[in-house]
Amino acid sequence: MKEIENLELLFLSIEDYSELKEVMQMAYSNMEGSYWKKHHIEKLISLFPEGQVVVKVNGKIAGCALSLIVQSLRFEKAHTNKQITGNYSFDTHDPKGDILYGIDVFIKPEFRGLRLGRRLYDYRKELCEKLNLKGILFGGRI
Repeated sequence: MKEIENLELLFLSIEDYSELKEVMQMAYSNMEGSYWKKHHIEKLISLFPEGQVVVKVNGKIAGCALSLIVQSLRFEKAHTNKQITGNYSFDTHDPKGDILYGIDVFIKPEFRGLRLGRRLYDYRKELCEKLNLKGILFGGRI
């Protein structure tokens, strides 16, 4: 790994998709179909741009966090990733909801151990406070 000269936390842009896809495939190398398709990322950005962030090291994507806002009462019991994402339509996103729900977070393997994931979670905490939400929930794809 090269020396870190520049570290940025930025909103995800659809122009980042090709690089994002590569990073997702590296981060989830043991998982088939591990990346979000371009139309999924476009939809997330259009619904909730503040919830989709990347951390860039020296101008390259090192990690990403994807989020929705949901109503806690709808998802207070056990649920699946498919349910929380509305079968990947993201129609569960509710700008008037009360919970920030992290649907994904990943770090490129070569950047693991540098606390970049913590930076993404710290951003989520700040966003939760800014939007006056009750809290943060998150799940994973297995």
